[in-house]
This record gives sequence, C-alpha cells and structure tokens, in this order.
Amino acid sequence: MNADVAVIGSGHNALVAACYLARAGERVVVLERDEVIGGAVSTVERFPGYAVDRGSSAHLMVRHTGIVEELELERFGLRYVDCDPWAFVPGEPPLVFARDLERTCASIEAACGARDADAYRRFVGVWGPRSARVMRAFGVPPTGGKLARAFWGLSAPDGGGALSREFLQSGDALLDSTFESERLRAALAWFGAQSGPPMSEPGTAPMIGFATLMHTLPPGRAVGGSGALTAALAARLRADGGELRTGDAVAALRRAGDGWVVRTESGAVLHARTVVAGAHVLETLELLGAGGFDAAPLDDWRRRIRVGPGIGMVVRLGTTALPRYPGAEQADSASGLQLLVRDRRALWGAHGAALAGELPPKPVVLAMSFSALDPTIAPPERHQLSLWAQWHPYRLADGDWDALGEREADRIVAELEGFAPGFAGTIEHRHTQTPLDLERELGLRGGNVMHVEMSLDQMMMWRPLPELAKGTVPGAPGLYLTGASTHPGGGVSGAAGRRTAQAVLGRGGLLRRLARR
Repeated sequence: MNADVAVIGSGHNALVAACYLARAGERVVVLERDEVIGGAVSTVERFPGYAVDRGSSAHLMVRHTGIVEELELERFGLRYVDCDPWAFVPGEPPLVFARDLERTCASIEAACGARDADAYRRFVGVWGPRSARVMRAFGVPPTGGKLARAFWGLSAPDGGGALSREFLQSGDALLDSTFESERLRAALAWFGAQSGPPMSEPGTAPMIGFATLMHTLPPGRAVGGSGALTAALAARLRADGGELRTGDAVAALRRAGDGWVVRTESGAVLHARTVVAGAHVLETLELLGAGGFDAAPLDDWRRRIRVGPGIGMVVRLGTTALPRYPGAEQADSASGLQLLVRDRRALWGAHGAALAGELPPKPVVLAMSFSALDPTIAPPERHQLSLWAQWHPYRLADGDWDALGEREADRIVAELEGFAPGFAGTIEHRHTQTPLDLERELGLRGGNVMHVEMSLDQMMMWRPLPELAKGTVPGAPGLYLTGASTHPGGGVSGAAGRRTAQAVLGRGGLLRRLARR
C-alpha cells in the first residue's frame, strides 16, 4: 500500500494538515488507532440520546484563523453558534462578559465599580491588538525572525523593552496592576488558566489578554458537539480523495530509502514519501524507536520534554434542567463559560496541591451547558453539562484515580451546587473523566489536555524542545510533527496542522496548488 503522505492520528490538527495536503493533490492516508475520529475534538453518545464531547467543548481559536473558511467546512456540515455572553461569573450582581464591550463594562460597573469598568475598557484597547498579533504568531513557523515579524508594528509608546516586559509578566501581575476588584481579577485569571499554567507563572499575561479577542469573535459552539469540526474535516478530506482508516494503531516508523515504512498493530504496511505525526510527541518518539531510530537522541528528548503533573478532570452530566444561579438570568448564564470563582485563593491552592500530588482543597470549576444553545445534543426537555475542574494531578501522592474518581466528581458537583442551589437534584446521568481516564481513552499522556506543559520554556520556538520546534526531527527527513505538542500548543485552533501542510508542500507551492483548484 502506497501514499504520498501518511498521517498518524486523526486529531483536529492532523486532519487540518491532511485536508490541505489532499486539496493540493497529495495522496493522503490517515491512520487512527481509535474507532472514533477526532481525538480530543470528538463527540459520542455517552448516555441515551445525548451527544457528549470526549474532550474540548468550546472552540475559542479556530474561528480566528480563517481555516474554517479556507477549507469551506460549512459545505461539509459545520455550523457554529456564538457563545454570547461568552462568560459568566455568579454573584449578586453577576459578572456577564458579552461580545458587546459596553454591555460587559456595564456589568463590571454594577458588580465591581466604575473604576474597574473603565480599566477593563482600557485593557481591551491595549491588549486587543496585542492578542491579535499573538494569534498571527500562532500561524507562522516558530523561528525568531517570523515570530518577530508577526508582532512587527505593534504600538510600543514606552519602548520595546517595556512592551516585552508586559508580555513576559505573569497574568497575576497584569491583573493586580490593572484592576481593583478581586472578583474581576479571579474571573479573568480563571479564564486565562484554561491554557493550563497558573497565572502566577511568567509569560502568562497574554493568556489573560486573550479575553479581549472574545469581544471581536466569541467562542463558538459547533452544532452537534465539538466533534462536528473533525467530522467536517473528515468529509472534506474524503471529498478530495483522502483516505481515513480507523481501529488500527501505528506500531512503528522506519526510514526506508527516500521514504517511510509505517507498520500498524494489525501488521498492515504503508509506504509513504512523507509522514505527518499528529500523535503526542512522546508517542511519535516511541514509534521511531520501534522502527530502529538511534536511541540516544530519543532518550534525551523524552527526558527533557515536560508533560507536567496533570491539568484537570471532567464530569459530564445529563440533567432535567440548567443551573439556576441566584440573581441571574439564564440567558446570561447558560450560553458560555460559567467561571465558578470568587477569588484567586482557590486557584492558587488547587495548583499548589497538584504539585504535591494532592487533590485541590476546593475544586475550581468551569461549567458549560451548551444544550442551551444547541438542543440537538440532549433529548427533549433535558440538558447536558460539562464540568471542567483544575488542577488535578495525574499521579496522586495517596490513593489512585480508579478508587477516588467518583468521590472527586461528587466534590465537583457539590461546588456547582454551592453556586446554584438545587442543581444536584436535576442530575440523571453522570460520566467522570479523571486524568487517568483522559490518558486511557484519548492518549493524553499524564492527563495533560495540552500534551506538554504550556510553560514559557515550552512555547513558541521552544515547543516542545528547540531542536524539534520547527516541526521536524533531526535525522528523520520527511517526518513532520503537528498537533498540541507543537507550536502554538493546545486548544482548538488548527494552526499547527495548516502550518505543517505548508511545510510539507513549501509555502509557495501550497498557495500555487490551491489557486489552481
């Protein structure tokens, strides 16, 4: 069996790369170990009549990249509904973050005072252009020159040194110097922490700044579930002659002549000129080792790539009703990210506990109830919720996840109950995904949904390591890395997949080929 390009894995970045390559005329075969395509961007029937996401739920970035339009994914069934308001923080009065900036500032003024409302307006004015440049940087190869050009021309009234310091500061430092209300600081810190690191780490200020882009285009909810994106990508791929094979994991990669031999667990062999590896980078290195690649660099790379202690866990629920937060309208609370925080102490405590292998003293919860926007994902008169809780360590100092998972899920549900009294009584179905479950089902090593830690030293030109950051492997010509293990990291953006396709074909070649189609 022969192909121009073998793609390992069917995560959304791998499928984005496959689609661009197939559209450019390459013979593409995607090999997926699971029977379900999409990796962490997939949706299954967990409970009768419920379409439940296995991983991601809200798509914050991909609609800012242009990929949906370039690949014409609407023609293949993809439709997004705006999450607007895009974030909600319980309290009396609640904080409501809407796409409309003035509506958001009015909510902040009512909850936190006029000074913070004015400060937020200035924050959006300053960090909006900066965050747009960050998104631009996500789409370019992570070399010093190209990253610098992505930010070129950005206003720096106090000089480049001051600007770089603001980018490299911690998210907490940005919040402390900008806002007075701890409620507002905590809400934005919890939003920023969805990237993985705590906002106390250097270089996390841009993760706070990313909130400003939500006033340009809010998070999108794919109708039918998060997996509607990868389903549309698969349909696009097949329409352009690509092939997708499921249920047979790749077992080894071996360089042969001027191409590659890809062997699967069933014994099937595929010969390809190029391999695009969308799997976790550690899995890709293991496949190279199984194919006879020099063990010395592989061992060195594996030791230096930092997966981290784990990020979090999820509780998926089928309910008879949405949460009812005191003093809030459901139209405000149910459409976006429900940030269940009062102050940052819970965030700091949870992260510190995770570093010690302990459960958080108090679970920090993000609730999402997208059946309010898309009734197709639940039976009539029923709703579906996802409760994401951070930080939960993969390796526990005491006990194990198989024994403790449901007990911790009880605490997570109780945390929502504390903000929305009576909610627990509406639950009919529950499915728990501990960090160990995320690894077992989705191949997320260490339960890290971002593959490897999104810390400053593993981002941009250092992700996952400087020698692997260009998306190629020294000594393995024709092998390309893509996915969350590579720049720009985790989250649903597709930027790594598009950039990989450009690298395979050559940027100019890709554009010329697409222009002819």
